[in-house]
Amino acid sequence: MAQDIKAWSCGKYTLTFDRPRIMGVLNVTPDSFSDGGEHFDADAAIAHGVAMLDAGADIIDVGGESTRPGFHPVDADEEARRVLPVVRALAQKGAIVSIDTRHVEVAKAAVRVGASIVNDVTGFTDPKMVDFVQSSTCGVIIVHAGEVSDQPTHARTAVQLDTSAAAYMAERAREAEEEAAAAKSGRGQKRSRTRLLGTPKLSSGYTQQQLPFADAFAAAPAHDGAEAEGEAPAAPDALEAAEGAAGGASPIMTDELAAMMNRASRQAQAYVSTSQLRRFTLPDSAPIMRHIMGFLSDQARALMRAGVARERICIDPGAGFGKSTNEDIIIQRETVKMASLGYPLLCAVSRKRFVGAISGVEEAADRDAATFGVCLGAIENGANIVRVHNVAGFAQFLNGFWAVARPNPRRAFVALGSNKGQRLDNIRAARDLIAEIPLTCVSNCSRIYESEPAYETRQAPFANAVIEIKTELAPTVLLDKLLEVEDKLGRNRTRSARRNGPRVIDCDLLWMDGETHGGDKLRLPHPKLGERDFVLVPLEDLMHDPARFFRYEGVPVLDTEERVGHVVGELGSM
Repeated sequence: MAQDIKAWSCGKYTLTFDRPRIMGVLNVTPDSFSDGGEHFDADAAIAHGVAMLDAGADIIDVGGESTRPGFHPVDADEEARRVLPVVRALAQKGAIVSIDTRHVEVAKAAVRVGASIVNDVTGFTDPKMVDFVQSSTCGVIIVHAGEVSDQPTHARTAVQLDTSAAAYMAERAREAEEEAAAAKSGRGQKRSRTRLLGTPKLSSGYTQQQLPFADAFAAAPAHDGAEAEGEAPAAPDALEAAEGAAGGASPIMTDELAAMMNRASRQAQAYVSTSQLRRFTLPDSAPIMRHIMGFLSDQARALMRAGVARERICIDPGAGFGKSTNEDIIIQRETVKMASLGYPLLCAVSRKRFVGAISGVEEAADRDAATFGVCLGAIENGANIVRVHNVAGFAQFLNGFWAVARPNPRRAFVALGSNKGQRLDNIRAARDLIAEIPLTCVSNCSRIYESEPAYETRQAPFANAVIEIKTELAPTVLLDKLLEVEDKLGRNRTRSARRNGPRVIDCDLLWMDGETHGGDKLRLPHPKLGERDFVLVPLEDLMHDPARFFRYEGVPVLDTEERVGHVVGELGSM
């Protein structure tokens, strides 16, 4: 029932969870752990994003900074240069786009060009990010990234979250000038080199410094060529070199995320001897889940106090971010507890190191089958969204499982049109073929109407109707079946056929309950639904006031005189 009643408001879109939603991973980076460099070019990234939509993705998650262990921090300007053309192009194709960023400047720009979701790996611990999402209507994903084992509770100094070495050195120089001025005047003590982020006490027992992204992590140990996530070695700390050039100041790791991921990589590979043997295969789950659920709950409440509506919030336990394999397994096994918090829950485990550890697969790109298994376990325990690299494979996997394990008939409308041959017979034949589609039935039919041709006026009038169906197929699978019906009735799809010209039959999927979809293959709701009189008039036979219904669904509906393809008469019944 939790899956059925949750809904996620993401700008102009609302996602429901009567079926799990697929988030496709689109890394516009040269160094991501699984597909780094494959889609670094903007055109290649856009093409891959559209391909994932056409394969069944509901959301495309666009990221311009790799956060694998040993990653190179990217400044906001470079990240924006990478992702904004991709976000804009996919949003224009009707996609629900998520921007995967920890920089508020990038989030603002991405939402401005069409992104509907902000996926913040730092869990909205940056007050500026909170201020931004409070002023927008986008969906938000709170990610937990940090160690989850019990840590000492003494206060630790927080550091400024900044990925730019130049920015850090400028801040250091400014602070040095202020300290020098204070010293000359004899006022005060020497200031700390790091800026505190504040220390509000949170209900889970964290102080602000102890949140996953306010810790002052120790400087990374010397680079030894070790690889993490099975992909690439950690890079030397560029900041250390910058500080050395500035006069030999002791190196400080200013990017907490990079430090934490680097340390997690080394811990995963280091052998630590211990004389204390465990009686159980996994450590105690209670302290781990206390950290995870405490942080996610606290950050969600902080966002709501700031003015972000609860229905805009999604949570992600942050698989692989600072966690060991054992800890990641525990977190996945406790999915049902996180789902009980009541927020949409994201499972983002695709090809990660712990998936390789439990499956024995070294190469990240070969971990898809194991990824699907982990995702299925999460779905069974209440996860609502799965974030995967291989969308086509997972869509097949999920469609097969869902058809057998989760009976879920949903209502949809299909428009039928013909202006070649025996028009009425063509429409009735299409209806009968649609009724034979597996897991699908025709539940109601409009009358058949004659209409003026739309868009291409130099052709014969059309016969049009709309049928209401119930189906358990995924939208892209249903569309393929409708195209097969057109082929069986002789629809000409060669280059010789005029666009919007004469046709034996046209089967347009107009709308499907709970579905929003973008891409080249399928758009839902149909982007031209609200301007077609030959669709809206037959719909009046099937529902009360279709114009009002679709306006409520977010579809612009024109007044009658502004529409195309006006109905001019009635031809008969189905």
